[in-house]
Amino acid sequence: MDIIQGDVIANGVKLHFYRTGGSKPPIVLLHGVTDDGLCWLRTAEVLAEDYDVVMVDMRGHGKSMAPEEGYTLIVMAGEIVALIKELGLLKPIIMGHSMGAITTLTLAGLYPEVAKAIVLEDPPPFWIIKSTDKSEPPNPNPLAQWISANKRKTKEDLLHEVRVGNPGWDESEIEPWVNSKLRYSPKIGSMVAMDDLPATDFENLVKKITCPALMITADLVKGAIVGEKEASALKQGVPQLEVVHITGAGHNIRRDQFEPYMKAVQTFLTNNA
Repeated sequence: MDIIQGDVIANGVKLHFYRTGGSKPPIVLLHGVTDDGLCWLRTAEVLAEDYDVVMVDMRGHGKSMAPEEGYTLIVMAGEIVALIKELGLLKPIIMGHSMGAITTLTLAGLYPEVAKAIVLEDPPPFWIIKSTDKSEPPNPNPLAQWISANKRKTKEDLLHEVRVGNPGWDESEIEPWVNSKLRYSPKIGSMVAMDDLPATDFENLVKKITCPALMITADLVKGAIVGEKEASALKQGVPQLEVVHITGAGHNIRRDQFEPYMKAVQTFLTNNA
């Protein structure tokens, strides 16, 4: 698979991207927090047969700029829209994992004309948080602690961690995961607070999503974060949402169960894109 790479200035922030190219429909892949664009390589190899695949390093990750502030869903969604315009992508499919998935959902609500369809891999279920909800995450936040701790680890430490913790992952997933942890900026730690959640108003935002949508969920006991309750709540706001549950997977659904994941994605794309 041939890949070109480059940079665009998206709302004043340099974003790096990797692209398979070709005169094919575009699909934009948005990674989870602490990952980066190259973490999609195994998925891109399959999709590149039919799509021009664009893998983005989101702000603070990979080779993209790491501003001091602005790590919010509204800002990141706007930057992806700007990247899409800069690259001249017409009605791309947008597909995201975790942070990338909730950014995709935000984008589809704020800019309903941009995406042809969206695919969400286990997004954090912020749509069930009311704008009046004053609850706060535990302090110190475990995710923030992990983000900070990773920057003190060697490549060997990270290799050991990912292999011990995920013995079922394909070897092709290991190196990109490790390298992404070495590349991200500690500034992304501020992302965990998600200070713009009340302003985002997901309860009403998701009702503005008009494109076809797929959400892929997995097993809560294995670490997935979207259950039946959360999926049903999102479907109330996005009635066209299709939900596919994949057993035997946790939060990293495509890494844990790649073949069922790709089958779900390709079936959805065949029917909707």
